[in-house]
Amino acid sequence: MKSLPLTLSGLEPLIITEDSNFVNVGERTNVTGSRKFLNTIKNKDYDQALKIALDQVRGGAQILDVNMDEGMLDSAAEMTHFLHLIASEPDIAKIPIMVDSSKWEVILAGLKCLQGKGVVNSISLKDGEEEFLRRAKIVRRFGAAVICMAFDEEGQADTLPRRKEICGRAYKLLTKEVGFHPSDIILDPNIFPVATGMEEHRLNAMDFFLAAKWIRENLPGAHVIGGVSNVSFSFRGNNRVREAIHSAFLYHAIEHGMDMGIVNPTQLEVYDDIPEDLLERVEDVLFDRKNDATERLMEIAEEFKNEGSSVKAKKDDEWRKKTVEDRISHSLVKGINEYIEEDAEEARVKYESPLQVIEGPLMDGMNVVGDLFGSGKMFLPQVVKSARVMKQAVAYLTPYLEKEKAENKDTSERPKVLLATVKGDVHDIGKNIVSVVLACNNYDVVDLGVMVPADKILDEAERHKVDAIGLSGLITPSLDEMIHVAREMKKRNMDLPLMIGGATTSRLHTAVKIDPEYEGSIIHVLDASRAVSIAGDVISKERKEGVKSSMKKEYAELRKQHEERQNKKPLLSIEEARNNKTEIDWEGYHPPKPTFLGTRTFEDYPISELRNYIDWPPFFRTWMLTGKYPDILKDEAVGDQAQSLFDDANTLLDEIVEQKLLQSKGVIGFYPTVSYGDDIIIYKDHDLSEELTEFHFLRQQTKKRAGQPNSSLSDYIAPQEAGITDYVGFFAVTAGIGIEDIISKYKKANDDYMVILTKAVADRLAEAFAERMHERVRKEFWGYSEEEDLKNEDLIAEKYSGIRPAPGYPACPDHTEKRLLFDLLEVEKNAEIELTESFAMYPASSVSGIYFSHPQSKYFRVGNIGEDQVSEYALRKSCTKEEVEKWLSPNLDYDPEKK
Repeated sequence: MKSLPLTLSGLEPLIITEDSNFVNVGERTNVTGSRKFLNTIKNKDYDQALKIALDQVRGGAQILDVNMDEGMLDSAAEMTHFLHLIASEPDIAKIPIMVDSSKWEVILAGLKCLQGKGVVNSISLKDGEEEFLRRAKIVRRFGAAVICMAFDEEGQADTLPRRKEICGRAYKLLTKEVGFHPSDIILDPNIFPVATGMEEHRLNAMDFFLAAKWIRENLPGAHVIGGVSNVSFSFRGNNRVREAIHSAFLYHAIEHGMDMGIVNPTQLEVYDDIPEDLLERVEDVLFDRKNDATERLMEIAEEFKNEGSSVKAKKDDEWRKKTVEDRISHSLVKGINEYIEEDAEEARVKYESPLQVIEGPLMDGMNVVGDLFGSGKMFLPQVVKSARVMKQAVAYLTPYLEKEKAENKDTSERPKVLLATVKGDVHDIGKNIVSVVLACNNYDVVDLGVMVPADKILDEAERHKVDAIGLSGLITPSLDEMIHVAREMKKRNMDLPLMIGGATTSRLHTAVKIDPEYEGSIIHVLDASRAVSIAGDVISKERKEGVKSSMKKEYAELRKQHEERQNKKPLLSIEEARNNKTEIDWEGYHPPKPTFLGTRTFEDYPISELRNYIDWPPFFRTWMLTGKYPDILKDEAVGDQAQSLFDDANTLLDEIVEQKLLQSKGVIGFYPTVSYGDDIIIYKDHDLSEELTEFHFLRQQTKKRAGQPNSSLSDYIAPQEAGITDYVGFFAVTAGIGIEDIISKYKKANDDYMVILTKAVADRLAEAFAERMHERVRKEFWGYSEEEDLKNEDLIAEKYSGIRPAPGYPACPDHTEKRLLFDLLEVEKNAEIELTESFAMYPASSVSGIYFSHPQSKYFRVGNIGEDQVSEYALRKSCTKEEVEKWLSPNLDYDPEKK
C-alpha cells in the first residue's frame, strides 16, 4: 500500500512520498549524543553550535534534530535561544526542525519557536493513555508531525510482538481519538544493539526489520524512523566497523519500510564500498544467520580497528615483529588484547605445554607489570587492563591445561587466596581490585562473591586448600560478621592467615575487635596496593611466623593505647547531654511546608541528567588515583592515567545513556512530624491525627567545649511542646537496575576492567541521583530554597541549606532504622531496592536517607556513647540491649563492658 506524503517545512518544503529517498535526520545538534555540541552550548559558544548545525545540513541532513536535555542547562531556555538563532541562518533554517526532548515543557518551548512545520520527538504511552492523548492533541494544535516511541506502561518494546502491539495501539489512538492525519505519524519501533554476545539480543535487527515491514503494510500512511547509531554500540571505538554496520542496517531497514533515520549523515559508508568479507559477517549478525556470527564479526573487526590512521598503525605494529615472549610481555604491559590468543597459541606450540606458557612468558610479563605497579610506574587502571589480557590468555589455554591435567602430567600449584564479601554485604569493588592485583602476581584467587556466610567461607577454604582468607565489607554490620568469621575459624582449629579489608575496616578495629578472637595471623589490608606484599608475608614459609608474632604484638599495643584513650574521654550522662542539646529558637519559627505529603516515585530518571552531578574524586580514589578534579587530569604523575580512566568512564556513560543499559529509580516522601526527646514522630496529615511511625536517634555524650552542643538529629525538628507542626523528608534512590546484565557480559569476556569500571560508574550515578534529588527537594518539592543557584562543586561542598544524613552513618549510626524508612516509602515496590539481613541496600549502587530543612541543621558524628543511653535506646526501640549492641559495637564507639 502506498504511503501518503508527509509534508514538513523550514523555509523550504520537504515532501516525503513513497517514492522519496530515505530521509536523513541530522543527529549532531543533540547534547545527549554529541559531547562537542554539548560543550558549545555549555560554553555559550553559539557560533560554533551553529557551525555544527550547518555541517549537518551540508552533509545531507534533511531534518535537523535539536535536543537540549542536560541537567546543568536550562533546557527550555536553550531550546528557545538556539531555535531563534537558527531562524536567522537561512542555510540552516531552510530544513525542518525536529524538537527533541524527554521533557514536555522543553517540547512546548520548541514548538512555539518553529517557523514552519516541524516534528516532535517524542511522545509515548509510557505515562498512560490519558497523558498520551493530552500531549498528542497539543502537538496537533501546533500543526507538527509527531514521533511515537514503541513504549507503553509496561516498558519499552523489545520483541516483535510487543512492537506490533504498541505501534498499532498508538496509531489507532492518534488517528481515531486525536484526529492526526496518518501521514503525520512517525513510529519508532526501537533500534537496539546487535553483536552484544547476549542470546536475547540476537534478533534485535531482524525484529526491527519485520516491525518496519508490518507497520508499512498494516498502518497505512504511517512512517518509520529509528536512531541508527544504537545498532552498533558493541563496537564503540571501532569507527570503521560501526559505519559498515550502519550502512548495512540502513540498506536492509529501508528495504523493509524504514523511510526516516536519525543518523550522522557525514559518517555513512556507501553500502557497495563495504569490504565483502566485513559485509558478510555484518549481515550474518543482522539476519542471525550463524550461531557464531557475533564471534566471527568481532574477530574480523580487529583487522579494521586502526584503519584511517595508517602511520600510527605502522608505528604501533613494530612490536609485532619481536619474539613471541616479547609480544606477550608487550601486550600485558600495554593492556592490548587484540593478539593475545594468537600469541598464546604460538607460545603453546613452542613450549609444548600450556602450563609452561602460563608460568613462563605470561607470568614473566605479569611480573613486569607487578614491578612497575610496585615502583609507582604503573597505575591501578593499567594493571586491571593487564589482568584482562592475562585472563583472556589463560581462558584460551585452559582447555589444553585441563587436558594436560587429565593425562596426569606434572602441574605445579600457585599460592591460593580465598576472597569474599561477608554475609549481608553487597559491595565488592575493592575486593575485585584486590583479586585482580593478586592474580597479576601469580596468585590463584578463589572469589566467592558477595553476601557469603561464614560457614561457606570456611568450607570453601578447606575444600580448595587455600593458603589465606581475605574478607571484605563496606557497611558497619560487616565488621561484626568478620568477628564472627574469626570466632568460627578458632572453633575449627584453623591456622590460616586472615586478611581484613574494606571501607569501614581499620587497623584499630582489627586490633581491638577481631584479633583477640583468633590465634592465627590477622592483618588489616589498607588498600589493594598492599595486598600482594601482605599476602606474600603471611603465606611465606620463611616469614609467616615472624609476621604473625610481630602483628600480635603490634595489635596488643594498639588495644592498650585505645583503652587508655577511652579512659581519658569523659562521657556525660544522657540527661546531662540532653541539657546541652542544640539550641534552636522555635518561637515564631514557621517550618516550610512541602508541596505534597506522602510519596512520589521517579521511574527511569534520565541518567543523561544525573551524569552532570557526578562527584569525580571518589571515582578516581576507587582506582587509587588521588587528586582534586579536574586538576587530576593534568597531574604530572597520574594525569595520563586519570584522563584515560575518565575517558573510559564517559564512553561507558555514553553507552549507558544511549542503550538504556541502566535504569535509575527513586522515591521521596514528606510527612508532618514533631520531636519527642531524641525521637521524632511521623504523622500522615497536617492535623497530626494519625501517627505512622517513630524514628529513633542517638545523642552525642562526650564532654564538649563551652558553647558546643551535644547534638542529636531530633534537635532539628520542632519539639512537641512548641505547638507547631514541622516536616521531615525521606528518600531512596538507585542507579543500579540492570547492572547485573552488564557485569555478566563483561565477566564472560574475562574483562575485569570493565566490571570494576561499571560498578564504580554506577556507584557515582547513585550518589549523583541523591545529590540531584536533594537539589530538587530544596528548590521544588519542599521549596525552602527556591532561589538557590549553586554549581556542581558547590553542591559537592554542601553549600546548601539542610542536610540528608543516612541511617548507618555518623549522625545516625544505627542501620536498623533503614527498615523504618523502607517501610514508610515502600521502597521495595517503588524503587526496586531491597535490604539484606544486615541492612545493606541491593542493588549496591543505591542511597537512602532523611531530609532535614532547618537552616541550623548540620552533619555531625555521634561518637562514644554510654551504657545509660544504650539501655534507654533499647527501650525506645522495643528491642533488647543485646540487639542494640550488635549494631553499635562494630563502630568502636560503644563498649558494653565499659560502664
